[in-house]
Amino acid sequence: MLVELVGVTKFPRSPWLAQIRTPFGGAAVRWCGDQAAKPGKYDVEWTVDEDITWGQNAKSAVGSGPEVRPGGHCIVLRGRLNLTVDGAAVLELDGTQVLLDLTDPLPEGIAGTWVELFIERVRVALYPYDL
Repeated sequence: MLVELVGVTKFPRSPWLAQIRTPFGGAAVRWCGDQAAKPGKYDVEWTVDEDITWGQNAKSAVGSGPEVRPGGHCIVLRGRLNLTVDGAAVLELDGTQVLLDLTDPLPEGIAGTWVELFIERVRVALYPYDL
């Protein structure tokens, strides 16, 4: 996914954080690229390093469409939740697929719907890459 990097900062006892913008919102998330990266556009892979538990850090979305926004000490990712043929969970975020680890099977009828994930910002990481 193409994101706009606004800046990279480091606070005491935290990893490097990138302030990013997308066409559907922005937030600060863990940056796993060059710490001296300059502002600009970067192709990135998203990862979520937190197990997803329905009803705790995942719920049905009120709206539809992708969104990335701050939510206190977490970020909110809104996307369409799908299951692969082998049962893995994937959040589709504007054409980008983010692999998720589930603690339990999803409730009946949730696959294919819009959901919101509430993830601690240091557990969402961006890995820049060159095409």
